[in-house]
Amino acid sequence: MLNLFLPKQFEKSIFDIDPKQLKEKGIKGIITDLDNTLVEWDRPLATPELTKWFQSVKDEGIEITIVSNNKETRVKQFSEPLNISFIYKARKPLGIAFRKALRNMKLNKQEVVVIGDQVLTDVLGGNRNGFHTILVIPVASTDGFFTRMNRLIERKILESFKRKGLLKWEE
Repeated sequence: MLNLFLPKQFEKSIFDIDPKQLKEKGIKGIITDLDNTLVEWDRPLATPELTKWFQSVKDEGIEITIVSNNKETRVKQFSEPLNISFIYKARKPLGIAFRKALRNMKLNKQEVVVIGDQVLTDVLGGNRNGFHTILVIPVASTDGFFTRMNRLIERKILESFKRKGLLKWEE
């Protein structure tokens, strides 16, 4: 049960994920969280560095879908200028949005990775639905109210993994 909270891979940031390596592993799609995974939760648009990373992903022929629990206005404002598909009010960790993203990309689970900064939403949702999950360090040290509550629980889970030698990653 606790293994559902254990990501398959840890990276410091989205920028440590190499699109060429993903492609070499047969990855054709990315489902990614938005807030504190790609940019700070209160930053409305992508940074130039992130825009460049997205382009490198697209250059490898990898599709991207942003799956966020946030509202339509937030996710649409961020995603549309980048021409990236998105799903808002995803209700992660429930699987509905993950399956919808998979159908929209016309890919199977083995061809898609899930990237996020939260164990209780992104990792749990991705693992429960059979995806390769990648946990990244949140890009901001502040969070919204509900995320702050999740972080308290996540900290306990991550500490448990660290004690058991399952976590080889430092924040």
